[in-house]
Amino acid sequence: MALARHNLAQDWARLTLSVVGVALAVMLILLLSGFLSGMYIQIAAYLTNTPGSVVVAQDEVRNLLGVSSLLPLGATAAARTGGSRVIPILSQFVILDLHGKKQPVYLVGYDRKEGGGPWRLAAGAEPRTSYEVVFDRVLASRHNIALGEQVEIMDRDFTVVGLSDGTSSWMTSFVFVRKAAVERLLRVPGGTSFLLVTPPARTRPEVLRDRLSRVPGVEALLKRDMIANDAALFGKVFSAPIRLMVLIAFFVGTLVVGLVIYTATIERQREYGVLKAIGARNGLLYRTVLAQALIITGLGSLGGVALAFAAARLIMVLRPQFLVVLEPPAIGWALLSGLGMALLAALIPVRTIARLAPADVFRR
Repeated sequence: MALARHNLAQDWARLTLSVVGVALAVMLILLLSGFLSGMYIQIAAYLTNTPGSVVVAQDEVRNLLGVSSLLPLGATAAARTGGSRVIPILSQFVILDLHGKKQPVYLVGYDRKEGGGPWRLAAGAEPRTSYEVVFDRVLASRHNIALGEQVEIMDRDFTVVGLSDGTSSWMTSFVFVRKAAVERLLRVPGGTSFLLVTPPARTRPEVLRDRLSRVPGVEALLKRDMIANDAALFGKVFSAPIRLMVLIAFFVGTLVVGLVIYTATIERQREYGVLKAIGARNGLLYRTVLAQALIITGLGSLGGVALAFAAARLIMVLRPQFLVVLEPPAIGWALLSGLGMALLAALIPVRTIARLAPADVFRR
């Protein structure tokens, strides 16, 4: 270890640049993983924060956010049998024209008495009439929309009476109005898209799901299964490119460390040859090379974790629609990635030392 530190200390500029390179690679790995985790949290936000263990949708509809749903008449009454709590909502993706910019939002029509509306208000109040709307706080801030302003939704004007918190994502945001208002907008009097059902006491959600599945024209799923379906739907679109970028970041970090260690090894071939000539075993020299790689990746990994936390905070301040969640398992995997970088980066320099013959060094 002392020899490894001595070799690295010979060129502080190179050591610093290599540590920074690893730190940036680890930071990128953590940020991309945190972005993916945050995306899944945002996808599940509505169902996570709304009561109910079972979600009832139109037959063959297995996603909340992926497709439209319209339940058959009588589905709500069937769900209420047995003392279950039922939250009916009428929802639809719509495109708003906000100051000349097209903005997709997920419109949720709900009944205040039943629930299903915004779970946390940052300002204002919930809609009391069919001409009032609760806007997502982040979306409102991005478009300079304040309480009391008029917003056009599907050719009808609504007054913003509340701003909700925790209802945004980089893909879309939730907007809440009275259910009767959405019925008029979509021209489906009494229509319902989904039912969020809470089973009565001493009834397991699975039992309730199986009972509701027998209602004609509906699909009943456990809430956790609906969340998993939404995550899978959007995840298959975004997770593959993100995981590819994580892999690229890992190999970039590995190449940075490998280049530094290989260069240092080549520059000190004579020193290694002398050590082998006086009896140093290859194992000692291998450990020296590996120790150099571990020092660089260790410092870089720790620096990368710190940079990731700072960058995540900055991103969410400047672009609050993006949620970056740095979870302990992701940090652990990032540190393991640093160890992997060190092991891979040491392979080529170790092979160089293994082939090094002391006689060849002295002949130069």
